[in-house]
Amino acid sequence: MGRALTAKSIENLRPGSARREIADRTPLLYVVLQPSGRRRFVLRYRIHGQSRKVTLERGLSLSDARRVAADAARELERGNDPRETRRAVRQQAALAAADTVLAVCTAYQARDGVKLRTARQRLRLLERHVFPVFGNRPISSIKRGEIVRLLDKIEDNSGARSADLVLAILGRIMKWHALRDESFNSPIIAGMARHSVKDHARSRILSDDELGRVWRASTDAGTFGALVRFLLLTAARRGEAAGLRWNEIIGTDWHLPAARNKTAQPLTRPLSGAALAVLDEIPHIVDGPYIFTGGRTALTNFTRQKKLLDAAAGVTDYRLHDLRRTARSLLSRAGVPSDHAERCLGHVLPGTRGVYDRHTYESEMQVAYEKLATLIGSIVDPRPNVLPMRRG
Repeated sequence: MGRALTAKSIENLRPGSARREIADRTPLLYVVLQPSGRRRFVLRYRIHGQSRKVTLERGLSLSDARRVAADAARELERGNDPRETRRAVRQQAALAAADTVLAVCTAYQARDGVKLRTARQRLRLLERHVFPVFGNRPISSIKRGEIVRLLDKIEDNSGARSADLVLAILGRIMKWHALRDESFNSPIIAGMARHSVKDHARSRILSDDELGRVWRASTDAGTFGALVRFLLLTAARRGEAAGLRWNEIIGTDWHLPAARNKTAQPLTRPLSGAALAVLDEIPHIVDGPYIFTGGRTALTNFTRQKKLLDAAAGVTDYRLHDLRRTARSLLSRAGVPSDHAERCLGHVLPGTRGVYDRHTYESEMQVAYEKLATLIGSIVDPRPNVLPMRRG
């Protein structure tokens, strides 16, 4: 039995030239004092005829060290080796830490999620809605009812669409985790979505009169107006066009890299003369990478500028994405075959056709875009040759 150590007496221990061990009154507990002055609690005991030593964690207080020693003494009474017990506890804690919602989501993001085009958006949604509620919980402890209540809260505060985005992200991550852990079953089942895509699918396109008014108003709307005309002439997605860089235009073609394409495949769009003329109108800012920009960054303030354009055109109740649907409808109206029109939109051929038909359709797309430009020109102004072609 050692002496009754105190925090003060431990602090006042003076190191010598050799390592020392000072026993505490608590069985098994010692303070190790190194010649350097470093102090550390250790346990010493015998089991099955062999001596054992366990070095305790740094920074433990004397009271905590005594509690650990008392727990070890009880393990010895049961015939258990305290060192093996502590090792099992640490392993269990490590497994629990690796199995939290935060840990699983982080592992998914690092391994598979980073490959997704919307990786940053997904991470922001997790950080905003999921981690504050479930982050430190073991993923296996999350019940379906808890997810339903979380979705209720998100729907009430941010809308059904946001709730479904979170549900989709969690569902994908839990499915990924289930493939890696045979003991895990995802609590997410079909029918938990709040927003029916089919019920809320938009069908809005601009009428000829609306198209003409929007087009004419866009000519006085600066860079944003140019973006609107470019969207109509290319049927591109808003983000694809808004993020267009000068180095993506090679000759008369727009080379959209896979990283910016929703299908994760590179896409070449042979631009019409009218689309190239729109790009010619935009000033090229020195050292600025983006075409549709007000400086060094891509154009982003769509809401305010669209309101101004709508007021000037007298056309409301449409979204920029509706321009893509309008362009697709005009492609059919211009007599463009469906396959060619779908390629203009950047869609891949469905099913086995997409697997075996590796034709790029670039020449067909060129014809389709010129037909689209001609039709838009006849709608905007019935006079011939109203859309300027690129000089040279």
